[in-house]
Order: sequence, then C-alpha cells, then structure tokens
Amino acid sequence: MATLTVRNLDDDVVRRLRIRAAERGRSAEAEHREILRAALLDDRAQSAREQAVARLADFRRRTAGRGSPSSGELLEQSRAERTQALTGADEAG
Repeated sequence: MATLTVRNLDDDVVRRLRIRAAERGRSAEAEHREILRAALLDDRAQSAREQAVARLADFRRRTAGRGSPSSGELLEQSRAERTQALTGADEAG
C-alpha cells in the first residue's frame, strides 16, 4: 500500500476532519481514507451517469418524430378492442 502525505492544511479543515472521524467512530486516518475512496468512486459514478445521459439523448434523437401514441390513446384503443371482443361489434355502433 502507498502512503500519502498532505501538507499545509488549514487548521479548520483538520479540526473538521477529526470531528467527522469521531462522529463516525473512526480514526482520523481511516476517515481520510474513506473520504478519498468515496470521492474517487463518485467520479466513476458521475462518469457512468454522463454516459447514460449521452446514450439516452442519442436514443431520443434517433426516435424523435415517430409519433408514439400517448398513454391515453393506448388506453382508449385497448378499451375499444376489449369492448369489440366482448360484444362482437364496434363500439360506435
């Protein structure tokens, strides 16, 4: 494992890190490791989110203008088909 030394931290930052560590029942060093791990993993998650957003935007561009029916239209069509199947006649007449 590598060792990381951070110099010239503001006293307030060090104090807050110690308080945060104590609140979580960790040593200051363990809390520092956790903060770094979470920050780096969040970057990967952000990158994955950005990729998903790009894929969705591409899908929307490719499917734009296809005129998909609304949910209300689909529901109305389904009801008409069921009515016709049950009565053997058109809903209108």
